[in-house]
Amino acid sequence: MRIPGLCFALAVFTLPALPAENWTLVWSDEFNGAAHTPPNPSKWTYDLGAGGWGNQELETYTKDPQNISEDGEGHLVIRAIRNSSGGYTSARIKTAGRFAVKYGKVAARMKIPSGQGLWPAFWMLGDDIEAVEWPQCGEIDVMENIGKEPGIVHGTIHGPGYSGSKGIGHPYSLPDGRPFAGDFHVYAVEWAPDSITFLVDDHPYFTVTPASLPQGTRWVYDHSFFLLLNLAVGGGWPGNPDTTTQFPQSLVVDWVHVWQRSDRR
Repeated sequence: MRIPGLCFALAVFTLPALPAENWTLVWSDEFNGAAHTPPNPSKWTYDLGAGGWGNQELETYTKDPQNISEDGEGHLVIRAIRNSSGGYTSARIKTAGRFAVKYGKVAARMKIPSGQGLWPAFWMLGDDIEAVEWPQCGEIDVMENIGKEPGIVHGTIHGPGYSGSKGIGHPYSLPDGRPFAGDFHVYAVEWAPDSITFLVDDHPYFTVTPASLPQGTRWVYDHSFFLLLNLAVGGGWPGNPDTTTQFPQSLVVDWVHVWQRSDRR
């Protein structure tokens, strides 16, 4: 989840999704905990603090139940809150140290918020990040949305030589032009050794392969990645909230699933 201004590669619109029977569920979270409970600590841990997170973001990430908790109705809710002094708090969680996966189908069913300056994301980082740092570890942004584009989501990869504003990605809009915040949608990638395909509601809209990369750069999607969910406020890409932005705002996650190909396990 880095500052875009993306280098759009050629989209592939005809690649069909693989049949459901080819996939085996290997990890999931249904968020079926009691109301006001934190996300399952055996599956998730937190990123905490402020400092802009490399993107000039405004929020401080916390693990306060006001910012992140299960709702008792089968959802995880990440809330961005504006406090009385005009600052912002929110939450960012990850499966680092708990779960990582190499290849498969990674998906989340979510309802995103709306409003200028909001930046919800579901994404992945290479689990060797501590050893090699970003962007050498690789990043797969399964879904990002910026509030000023209510009808657009983005799928992007970042790696060495194609990170930040040079990330390789593509936007997607719903066929009827509706805003994404109006309902739940399933955001996913199908990741194979030589390709990553981005999908919304099982519709593939963009595929990137080693041939999509700038000359002289490396494909760094051949090792395990962990998952992240967060709701940022402000930043170089979405811009800051303005007088039209209402708080609190929530990213509501129904489930996160990870499948692998039955013939590749």
